[in-house]
Amino acid sequence: MSTPTKKPRAAAGKRSRLYWAVPAALAGLVLVVLLAKWLMGLPGVASFVADYPGHSELPDNAPVGFPAWLAWQHFLNAFFLLLIIRTGWQVRTTTRPSGHWTRNNKGFIKTKNPPTKISLELWFHLTLDVLWILNGLLFAVLLFATGQWMRIVPTSWDVFPNALSAALQYASLNWPTENGWVNYNALQLLSYFVTVFIAAPLAFITGLRMSGAWPKKATGLNRAFPIEWARAVHFPVMVYFVAFIAVHVFLVLATGALRNLNHMYGVRDDDGWFGFWVFLASVVVMAAAWFLARPLFLRPIASLMGKVSR
Repeated sequence: MSTPTKKPRAAAGKRSRLYWAVPAALAGLVLVVLLAKWLMGLPGVASFVADYPGHSELPDNAPVGFPAWLAWQHFLNAFFLLLIIRTGWQVRTTTRPSGHWTRNNKGFIKTKNPPTKISLELWFHLTLDVLWILNGLLFAVLLFATGQWMRIVPTSWDVFPNALSAALQYASLNWPTENGWVNYNALQLLSYFVTVFIAAPLAFITGLRMSGAWPKKATGLNRAFPIEWARAVHFPVMVYFVAFIAVHVFLVLATGALRNLNHMYGVRDDDGWFGFWVFLASVVVMAAAWFLARPLFLRPIASLMGKVSR
């Protein structure tokens, strides 16, 4: 008789925590803004911001603007990440899979041991991972081949005081002014560097460690990199990506939406509407993919690569 009363109490407890969390977060943000404004009013801090305005100078041979391939890479990365985060959450929370998939061991990939049956959600997650990694490898090659790496890799130690300056400016609501077509501010640069060169590889290596592709009989390797470590890191990395995307989208829209969207989607540096319409089309594509990513449509695709069962 006690079971029915536990769930409502648990739900009420969660709602109560949420009710308190929202105003607490807002109060915390207000305090951060007030503290930042007070700091910016101090002569020493004002002098620091004047000396370090928030961006580092790029090398003389750094490229200006964004090539078309980078716009496509940006869209594909956002597309894959959206679905990867969704399927990752499904894998983590689904108790009754909508189906199962077993790899065809007579196809392109052949192994001595029989393939392991996995859930349809995990199959889709891993498939998206492979596509995301391939896209990332292509991105890395083009990034270093075209010199675009100089825009997201620190080339001077003054990036750190400039990042602190940019953070103070953001927190005080006196946001740093820069032209992203030419150069990112230091805080942007560091966040992109961490995302591309730290978070993404961490997501890959920890995901690989938890997958069936990892060699189970490699005793020394498994002892050096326990699966528990991978599980402990993989989920926080996903949370990081969610937070990064949320902040990134907010700042894109809040700091000159049309120009920023033209940079990323229109490959141009103006305030026209072209980038907005391309962005809107990309959102429609991602929304359609979100809708179609369900068992009814996934089973026929999965069956091309293996056996689908209940």
